[in-house]
Amino acid sequence: GEASGDLLAGMLISGMRQYWPQMQAAGIGGPNMCAQGFESWWSHDRLAVRGYVEVLRHYLGILSIRRQLTQQLLASPPDIFIGVDAPDFNLGLEKKLKRRGIKTVHFVSPSIWAWRGERIHAIKHSVDHMLCLFPFETKLYEQVGVSATYVGHPLADVIPINPPRTASRHKLGISDSEAVVAVLPGSRVSEIQYIAPTFMRTIKLLHQQRPELRFLLPAAPGLYDQLLAMAKFICPGVSVQILKGQSHEALAACDVTLIASGTATLEAALFKCPMVIAYRMNPLSWWMMKRKRYQAWVGLPNILAQEFLVPERLQDQATPEQLSADVLDWLDQPKRRESLIQRFVEIHHSLRRDTVRTASHAIRQVLGQ
Repeated sequence: GEASGDLLAGMLISGMRQYWPQMQAAGIGGPNMCAQGFESWWSHDRLAVRGYVEVLRHYLGILSIRRQLTQQLLASPPDIFIGVDAPDFNLGLEKKLKRRGIKTVHFVSPSIWAWRGERIHAIKHSVDHMLCLFPFETKLYEQVGVSATYVGHPLADVIPINPPRTASRHKLGISDSEAVVAVLPGSRVSEIQYIAPTFMRTIKLLHQQRPELRFLLPAAPGLYDQLLAMAKFICPGVSVQILKGQSHEALAACDVTLIASGTATLEAALFKCPMVIAYRMNPLSWWMMKRKRYQAWVGLPNILAQEFLVPERLQDQATPEQLSADVLDWLDQPKRRESLIQRFVEIHHSLRRDTVRTASHAIRQVLGQ
């Protein structure tokens, strides 16, 4: 249902082909999956919606896709169905398939440890096996009798422990001496609507305070023109280098990142980036979601560390004034930065589990091979 899921699924498909070279894979997917020979019946961005109110606007279209997909899979059953993230879409579908005897695997556990923990009971009836990215998740599933495997995070295997800072800066035309801020407002249309304007105003304020700063803004597919127009309107005269993708290059090259809460925050941690996490959404969606939270943290680096390693500014707290102050704090405190980087190195090592091989092996076991 989003760019991160497409990336994870593309890596998984690549690994599975080592066991099944003639494997046919089809369903809902994105460019990374298609590059691995995946047949995309619908584009993954059709599901790229977050928040209760936002989902309601697209509900009928999403429901139609799921109904058509269900009918197609029941009419021509696959050997196995692998739902990648998108739990609100996939779990109901997986339940119907499992009832009909189709093996179901879910890749990326829903955040039942953070909010809506009651979903674990629905998961029990929906999936034959859960592939978990984080070490503490398997125990939760074992307690209710759900088969699960800790596979680590595939990006931890791909991203080097020592990020290629110099090479990435050279590629982006940035000298080693420049101070660089990477700005990642998200990949969903709703995130661009609610988060990007605040991030642009933060860029404008940072430019006023530190004119020498360089700004990198990786644009997810299909969002380049919108972000370019927004930058020209909100922060005219500020040099914002908007990239077509290249988020990993931006994270490797930057000194600090201003980033929307989500999977990208984990990528930033793996690139050892000091960060400021922020998120904004429809006020009604925020009110409904915050009532279901179990933890003080929403950012993955903080959840993994079980403490506020990096600041989180959510909803009304995410103001340009607060975000710019947080960004400058990282730039002005080198000892704090070094301490954070060491914690990120520890997290990186803990997530290295040869994910693609481990996940593929678990899938073979589900298939009885």
